[in-house]
Amino acid sequence: MSTKSDKNIVDLFRDKKMVKICAPMVRYSKLQFRNLVKFYDCDLTFTPMILADSFCQSEKARRNEFKTNSLDDPLVIQFAANTVHDFVGAAYLAAPYCNGVDLNCGCPQKWAKDQELGCEILKKPELLYDIVRQCRNRIPKPFSVSVKIRLLYDIKETVEICRQLEKCDVSFLTVHARYPQQSVGEINRDALRLIRESCDKPVVGNGGITTLEDCFKLHEYTGCSGVMVANGILTNPTLFANNPLTTIDCVQNWLDICYNSTITLDKYAKEQEHPSCTIPERPPNLIFQCFHHHLVFMLEKLLPRKKRQYFNNLKTFSSVLQFLDDTFCIRPRLFEPEKFLKYLTLNLDYSDRHSMYENLKPNNLHIEDVFSIYDPQNTDGKYFSTKTKSENCDWSDIFLENG
Repeated sequence: MSTKSDKNIVDLFRDKKMVKICAPMVRYSKLQFRNLVKFYDCDLTFTPMILADSFCQSEKARRNEFKTNSLDDPLVIQFAANTVHDFVGAAYLAAPYCNGVDLNCGCPQKWAKDQELGCEILKKPELLYDIVRQCRNRIPKPFSVSVKIRLLYDIKETVEICRQLEKCDVSFLTVHARYPQQSVGEINRDALRLIRESCDKPVVGNGGITTLEDCFKLHEYTGCSGVMVANGILTNPTLFANNPLTTIDCVQNWLDICYNSTITLDKYAKEQEHPSCTIPERPPNLIFQCFHHHLVFMLEKLLPRKKRQYFNNLKTFSSVLQFLDDTFCIRPRLFEPEKFLKYLTLNLDYSDRHSMYENLKPNNLHIEDVFSIYDPQNTDGKYFSTKTKSENCDWSDIFLENG
């Protein structure tokens, strides 16, 4: 049974002059953060990139990599894949719990190149077209099927790929307007404008956005139908609401969302009687790294240097919560019952959804043929590591791995 609305993402592009989108971000665009940005005028959110083969073959991968709730809508799940059976199989499994899927054709990281994922797929355009076409033919609308790409050095080749994807009935295209080898610097707005002028389907611009004014400028210059933000919205989740800095209200909402996400339904009544207003050190549905890192990014411009360095090196939920209470007089608050149920993590049942993958996969596929699982939780990530060591760091390539 579907838990998502039949909301048509394509209608967003028809109804809004500029669709505001939170990018897929390794480690960070998890459920709690997607819920947070919806407070602040974000129209559409993406999950972090998920390896489609692992999602199809491993119940543990599905459980660990994707969580959702009734407020997580509209939502696009981004998959990395280089075969029809993996991408279509994963899309079919996930379809009841999201509004669309996106194929990552922009990740330039070495591990992705070694697996012929991400931007490597742009070197095999016929495979790309077949993946999109078959997914579109097997999962009916209004479910969306989109693609996120980077620029090729031959802009005409990039335009041609986008045109051919339109013929495959792609729902919309997102263009990170940098080249695979480019991690910093200005985006190519002229190339983005040319792609937009050459396509009839909605085109989303991505790259180099840190303020709402940047969004409007990119929209006005290129004519793109939407703007996708990564770096800027991580530092300031209220960016789309036109706040220049993260607000204390936003930090409070982050605490509330995270705290309530760790409370199971059977424990809610007990919590109502005696609210703990704290997060245990090993809570369900929340990783300390994710909780703390988001606060590090949000508080970057709100704390003086010494306090910032101290906070960035905290290691426990209790120490973080005590710091926020001492510094801002804020602490987690328990949601009222109706609100709590809306934020409750759903139990997802895939038991009757495996047929598509089983029918499409090759008969000779063996377990050793599948990719090793990329686990971003094994490291803190380049950006966060710099925050615990130096105050003068260039973090513009933090989301390079997401293309």
